[in-house]
Amino acid sequence: MHLTDILRQRQGHAFASFELVPPLKGSDASKLESVLRHLLEVEPPFINITCHRDETEYHANPDGTFSKLTLAKRPSTLAVVAAAQQCCRGTAIVPHVICGGASRQHIENELLDFRFLGIDNVMALRGDAPLGQKHFIPEPSGFAHTNELVALISNLNSGKYLDPTVKDPQPTNFCVGVAAYPEKHFEAPNIEEDIANLKRKVEAGADYVVTQMFFSNDVFYDFVRRARAAGIAVPIIPGLKPLATVRQIELLPRTFHIDIPADLATAMRNAPTADAARNVGTEWALMQSRDLLRHGVPAIHYYTMGNPDNALKIVRQAF
Repeated sequence: MHLTDILRQRQGHAFASFELVPPLKGSDASKLESVLRHLLEVEPPFINITCHRDETEYHANPDGTFSKLTLAKRPSTLAVVAAAQQCCRGTAIVPHVICGGASRQHIENELLDFRFLGIDNVMALRGDAPLGQKHFIPEPSGFAHTNELVALISNLNSGKYLDPTVKDPQPTNFCVGVAAYPEKHFEAPNIEEDIANLKRKVEAGADYVVTQMFFSNDVFYDFVRRARAAGIAVPIIPGLKPLATVRQIELLPRTFHIDIPADLATAMRNAPTADAARNVGTEWALMQSRDLLRHGVPAIHYYTMGNPDNALKIVRQAF
């Protein structure tokens, strides 16, 4: 079922969804299945599966040249999605599809593999530049921007394939989500241009929006107001990440270019134990969740980073 259909069916009855980071390469599916079983206890209508581009290393050869080595740190998204489907009957699995590190032909093939598995919801993202690279550089015959990826998916939904050798190409049926940044994407010079970029993604065919994490609801409400004023009418789902460690106060702003409110940062640092700090982060996200629900959001998406315990505690108390 399309996520937009789920949102329409549950209008006025907000729900929680989750995002998982796949386990590292070399593990079997048991850890993933254990996390999914816990999440299914609160009956989320959908669960997102993140993906990460392969990493590249260069090794010196005896003759002074260098060899390029491509390293996959996690199982393929296709493998993780297939494993997740085995234990998530009735819950939509939403794979992330990224531009980074892939040609448009590779992306089309991946999407058609998802369709073969019965997937009809995807999250379209550009992805980040690899470590050590300051700016995002698309692959040859790749996409530089998410709206280009969304346009490819829209074409597939119309039966227009890149591969001219496919006989009688059948239309896909993907519902497409895209990301938004309430505090703006760090590459955008201002929030107005960032919202214009979001509008391009919607005009290319995006059906709904999930936001990056934020820790002040006022930031989210202002973002929604600006997006609606710009003519973006699709559903906007807020994304939350409960803080779990004091280290995240420094790590998350550097990684995701977000602000941590002073009250939250101070309370986390003053917590006497690691467990106490985790409780502070959980209570803050619970406060955010209750306020968002009072303001009528259609759903709340929780970033679990592979450890769902604090998110589950919040969902059980807020919904």
